[in-house]
Amino acid sequence: CAQRVFDLIDETPIVPDGPDAVALPHGAGSVEFDHVRFRYVDDVPLIEDMNLKVAPGQRIALVGPTGCGKTTLVNLLMRFYEINGGTLRVDGYSIDNVTRDSLRGNLGMVLQETWLKAGTIAENIAYGKPDATREEIIAAAKKAHAHSFICRLPNGYDTQVAEDGGNISQGQRQLLCIARVMLRRPPILILDEATSSIDTRTEVLVQDAFEELMKGRTSFIVAHRLSTIKNADQILVMKAGNIIERGTHKELLAQGGFYKQLYESQFAKA
Repeated sequence: CAQRVFDLIDETPIVPDGPDAVALPHGAGSVEFDHVRFRYVDDVPLIEDMNLKVAPGQRIALVGPTGCGKTTLVNLLMRFYEINGGTLRVDGYSIDNVTRDSLRGNLGMVLQETWLKAGTIAENIAYGKPDATREEIIAAAKKAHAHSFICRLPNGYDTQVAEDGGNISQGQRQLLCIARVMLRRPPILILDEATSSIDTRTEVLVQDAFEELMKGRTSFIVAHRLSTIKNADQILVMKAGNIIERGTHKELLAQGGFYKQLYESQFAKA
């Protein structure tokens, strides 16, 4: 335990925002990776020359085997890690030249692992917007298909949630996290394996909520279950940090490459 404490103390501090960093305005949601390079370890190559342009409102799916770089791409966009070379732009601004708070204020994340704090249902939905009115909270919950189950709880929106949401189901926790993003209305969404640990019936509700959430927003969808990303505008197939194939679901199946192998391995006929 002590070793972990000392390891944390010895970690390199996060690079502070530059003195000339500006606030990224609430934009349309375009994203561009321009010859981006990144390595976790200096002598272990990962992303060597990433080029990608995403127009506002597009749905981009990221698929590939574990460790191929899907989540790394998301971490770079959120600026959890600094790129080693090239330029990453959001709405034309290099993310190196904007404040982290304003950059992350333009992004909303829904992950496989949900997280809730001890407090009321309403407080958890308003976590990213503490000054939200009760009407705004309810409107967000309705769009996320969460209003119905909330109304069935003992005290509705004032029901106390245990730490990590242990007193409600996994699917209900997921819907609350979607409502939280609905309330903030960011122009860019990141959905990382967000339906992998819920039952099929609840998944229908969650998928409907995602459809509502993604309307008019740039979306990055990280998924292992390929059935969830058939309607993406563009699917990026990644392997060892590189995009090896890109196109729509039908185009990639027609190519008969790595994506087709992945797809058939999940839906092979008995």
